[in-house]
Order: sequence, then structure tokens, then C-alpha cells
Amino acid sequence: MRKFLMMMLVVVIFLAACGQSDDSKTESKKAADKVLTIGTEGTYAPFTFHDKTGKLTGFDVEIARAVAEKMGYEAKFVETQWDSMFAGLNAGRFDTIANQVGINDERQAKYQFSEPYTYTSAVLVTRKNSDISSFDDVKGKKLAQTLTSNYGKLAKDKGADITQVEGFNQSMELVLSNRVEGTFNEKLSVLDYMKQKKNADVKVIEGDAEKSESAFVFTKKTDKVMIDKVNKALDELQKDGELKKISEKWFGEDVTQP
Repeated sequence: MRKFLMMMLVVVIFLAACGQSDDSKTESKKAADKVLTIGTEGTYAPFTFHDKTGKLTGFDVEIARAVAEKMGYEAKFVETQWDSMFAGLNAGRFDTIANQVGINDERQAKYQFSEPYTYTSAVLVTRKNSDISSFDDVKGKKLAQTLTSNYGKLAKDKGADITQVEGFNQSMELVLSNRVEGTFNEKLSVLDYMKQKKNADVKVIEGDAEKSESAFVFTKKTDKVMIDKVNKALDELQKDGELKKISEKWFGEDVTQP
């Protein structure tokens, strides 16, 4: 009888251990399932791109990783061309997009947004010795602009004489070579340029341009609980100074607050 009881005790202990093992596996699986899948370009420096070692990095990538970590999720990035980014979101290829997606009325009609993590606006870049000191001083002046951008429209509205270019880098080349007086462009791109070329002979003028906000974007079907988690993580990262730290690393100032 005593031998039988000892055998039964061994069986009970073994079954309990198996149960604990199964529970541990279940908990591990639950942890592994907590993945935030993020759509991004991977070719849009300094926001999302590959460094010299091939690692995906950038301002938006670091923000997204910090948010996922604060939520207790693993960040998984899916690289997609901008033209198919929203189609990928609609198809469920990823949970959200981190790619400097600006909040506007047209997008808000189709998608949900987190709280903004970037605030920016147009700035005017001229040479340091230019007599231009405000947005209104560009009337009749030559500015390098892409015609289809908001910045080209701003230049036109201010009465500038527009020299057409293909993009930001060409605009800066024309400014520095004294072939145009300046260029209206996006503040974050200018800050990144100034960070890379600290001795560039240019000055940055801020004016009355409307500010734009960028955020994580979700489909209308996304559970609001998920968006609330992202917003909570952003709030905590703002309070503990992590957003400011990431911003200053990439742009030299805090662009995460209005």
C-alpha cells in the first residue's frame, strides 16, 4: 500500500510539472504573438532608411520601435513603396504606417490616426548675406521650387519668380550657387540638411505657414483599444523625454511637440 501511494505521488508531481510546462509555453506564445507590424518605405532618409550596415533606421523607425517597446510589443517592419503603402494597410499587410504620414481632412475621412508625433511647417532658406528676412520679402525674387508641391504654391502666392526644380537637393544647390535667392521647403528636411552640412552658407527663416502634423495611421476597422495603447505609449515617451531625445538626435531640436 505504501509503495502504491508513493507511486501515485510521483504521478501527481509529474502531471503538475507537465501542466506548468504547458502554461509556460502558453505564456511564451502569448508574448511572441504581441507584434506590432509597421509599414514603412525604408528609402526615405532621415525618416526611414538603411544605414551603411544595412540596418533599417531613421526618425520614424526609432519612434515606432520605442512605441512598440513601451506597449510591450515587438516591432516588425514591412518595407513598401509609398505608392502602395495605403493599399498594404487596407489589405492588412501591417497594423499601421510610420512614414511621416500627414494628417489631413481627406485621409481622416478614410483612416484613423494616433496622436501626432511630428509637428512641422514650411521654412524659407536663403544665403546668409541675403536681404530677405521674412516670407513676404520674396515677392519678385527667384525661388527654386517643385511646381506641384505645397511649397511651390506658397512661393507663387507670395509673388516669387519660380525656377522649377525636381526636388530639395537641387533647390539647395541653386541657392548655394547664387542662381536663385532661396527656396521654401519642409522644415524637417532643412534641419536634416543643416545637421549634415553644419558650415553651409544658408539661413533658415520661419514664417506664417500652416503647421502640419504626422502620426501613425490605422484603418477604420482597427480596434480603438490598439490606438489607445499607441497614444498611451506616445504620451509616456513624451513625459519621460524619449521622444525629445530621438528628435534631437536626428534634427538637433524637438519636433515632437507643437
